[in-house]
Amino acid sequence: MADPMTVPGRIVATAAAMDLLRRLGVVHGPLMMHQSGGCCDGSAPMCYPAGEFIVGDRDVLVGLLDLRLGVGEVPSSVPDGDDAVPVWISGTQFAAWQHTQLVLDVVPGRGSGFSLETPEGVRFLSRARAFTPEENGALAEVEPVTGQSWEEGRRPEPPAEPQVVAEAVDACPVPGGPRADQS
Repeated sequence: MADPMTVPGRIVATAAAMDLLRRLGVVHGPLMMHQSGGCCDGSAPMCYPAGEFIVGDRDVLVGLLDLRLGVGEVPSSVPDGDDAVPVWISGTQFAAWQHTQLVLDVVPGRGSGFSLETPEGVRFLSRARAFTPEENGALAEVEPVTGQSWEEGRRPEPPAEPQVVAEAVDACPVPGGPRADQS
């Protein structure tokens, strides 16, 4: 099995996304997210009160966003209760996206659907960064948490990397862009 210290997190979030989640949590209580797979909402990340969206047995947990974290902080434990925002994706969509790290961001504009941020004048946006061959190798050794295994009590290991970045470009730099040459 892969060393947890070498397995990248499947999700990171921008500081703006985390701030919005914290504000929504104050109003709505514990939250959850589901990466929509199309149709009416395109491929938008949708935010709901915890338990309002029914997670299927084959849905895959992309990760648990830890609302206690700031930019650059590495989680020391798995969050729970109001501090944890589980992010789910359908099993079929996960099969297509498993080679990418989901980067949760916020942009101006009104989203559609039933996501909690809709009246806020902003919307969540999914960005992605392709995993390196080494990261894909480490991830291949870790069985994803599914809706069924979650119900049975299985939880993911905390990521070994920071989960919150200042801006999306910090997680997925554009080649030749403003931060592409910085490490």
